Amino acid sequence: MIPAPAFLSNPERFMAFSRWAAPMFGLIAAILGLAGLYLGFSAPDDYQQGATVRIMFIHVPAAWLSMFVYGCLAVASLLSLIFRHALADAAAQAAAPLGAGFTFLALVTGSLWGRPMWGTWWVWDARLTSVLVLFLFYLAYIALRAALDDEAKAARACAILALVGAVNLPVVHYSVVWWNSLHQGASVFRADGPAMPPVFLIPLLLMSLAYMAAFGALWLVSIRGEVWRRRAEAAALRAARS
Repeated sequence: MIPAPAFLSNPERFMAFSRWAAPMFGLIAAILGLAGLYLGFSAPDDYQQGATVRIMFIHVPAAWLSMFVYGCLAVASLLSLIFRHALADAAAQAAAPLGAGFTFLALVTGSLWGRPMWGTWWVWDARLTSVLVLFLFYLAYIALRAALDDEAKAARACAILALVGAVNLPVVHYSVVWWNSLHQGASVFRADGPAMPPVFLIPLLLMSLAYMAAFGALWLVSIRGEVWRRRAEAAALRAARS
């Protein structure tokens, strides 16, 4: 077995770090979120979209996080598969429900935004379909995890599934470039700079940072809970054998 790096093989160091980092990220998320919501909902109506443009401040960060969290899930799964360390596996397991939540929020808010803009709740274009596939990969990971009682087998099977699902990430990102789509193309991360005015861009970036900080806080708390659960199960097993 390949030896694991120190940051993967020292749960005590992680527990000490996460004890103060999780509430710090939570506080940052609350401050940025309140500022972003205030600026976003006090911004003027868009000349084309009217008041519905404000859905952007909820939808776009959720869509970005849906991909970012799956990237975290895939990296943690790869490290778990290579080094077979429980902390990397716990990180992957903790990321899946959070990513599913962000993706579900992106799908729901996107549908609410699409109804007045496109005249329909849903279209089977490349962007929406690939995000739905991403959501299904999250659900498949969670279901597979719940279906396997053996921790080692579950870790390996779920890691492989997560890495297979990572193939969908570039499809989601480039779908509006590769295929015709009703979905709007990139308007923030562009080679020639953002294509939206600061009155919309600033609250969007604040909300995106708030989402990131919230994910960081929730992820750390979830990993801590998973570490405690595994420790409790190991202790119960040792007690049963003695």
